[in-house]
Amino acid sequence: MKRIIKINAKSPQPKYRQIIDSVCNAIEHGKLKKGDKIPSINQICTEYGLSRDTVMQAFSELKSKGILISQPGKGYYISTTETGREEKVFVLFDELNAFKEDLYNSLVNTLKGKASVELFFHHFNYKVFKSLILESIGHFTSYIIMPATFDNTSHLISKLPADKVFIIDRLKSDLKEYPVVYQDFEMDFYDALNEGKQLLKKYRKLVFVNPGGKEPAERIKGFERFCKESQFESQVVKSLDGLRPGLYEAWFLISDRDLVKLVKMAKDYKYKLGKKFGIVSFNDMMLKEVVAGGITTISTDFNEMGKTLGNMLLNRKNGNVRNPSRLIVRKSL
Repeated sequence: MKRIIKINAKSPQPKYRQIIDSVCNAIEHGKLKKGDKIPSINQICTEYGLSRDTVMQAFSELKSKGILISQPGKGYYISTTETGREEKVFVLFDELNAFKEDLYNSLVNTLKGKASVELFFHHFNYKVFKSLILESIGHFTSYIIMPATFDNTSHLISKLPADKVFIIDRLKSDLKEYPVVYQDFEMDFYDALNEGKQLLKKYRKLVFVNPGGKEPAERIKGFERFCKESQFESQVVKSLDGLRPGLYEAWFLISDRDLVKLVKMAKDYKYKLGKKFGIVSFNDMMLKEVVAGGITTISTDFNEMGKTLGNMLLNRKNGNVRNPSRLIVRKSL
């Protein structure tokens, strides 16, 4: 019985709905087949301390959908493995930008014809994050959540069906039990710097502009580790304010606003990009292929992230998957 019916006493989802979902999930995962007998009303009431009316409500709906059939004196049996449930996916991102749009489009294309997707944004506001998750309970068959900067959210996310939750973008220590497709921000930066080491040798100093806040702090660790091991003079700053970049420096920028500002500064100072002055931006997009003749980027593959996530959801795969990242070399380095 415990393998079929799952009741979360702390979930705001009605108990009868949890019974219905449990039976449908068991069918969809091959744990129940046509003709299989399921636990009786009395068994479920006793096992989970539920009222008879609650269980009867669930069984009545399952019968009305043709999923259950009752045989007098014998019990309830599965009459079909066609649950008729449409895959409805709740997607919660931090914010919308060009590369998140690539991720979303890739996810939708992977799910095309097999699921409908509703997209929400929390904009790094925890109250919005919490409210959207709580309001989504019971209205979707799967949940894709981007916690972003929020830590210790397991108490909130645990209110959702555990086998229907997928985490994206960041690997959180308290959410490792859920399937996740993530960026390894420290190693992605470190590996990219090593990949471009020969190009970087012409620069006397590497400068990383890290605004902090919503940005992952792990990138600083990867940057400082590389510079120490490879004996590069380095500096980490929060903004370009009050700074004048010098020749034979390579600058690494998270903010696209900083990117535009630095490209303008280089033009004003007559610094030739990729010769005596270098610029590297994070998160690739089509525009960076043409800006200033081409901006070198360090970027995770957002299209691949969407495909991986979509396939994990459709095939109910578990595990922690590190998304591929690469250095894309263009004129600016």
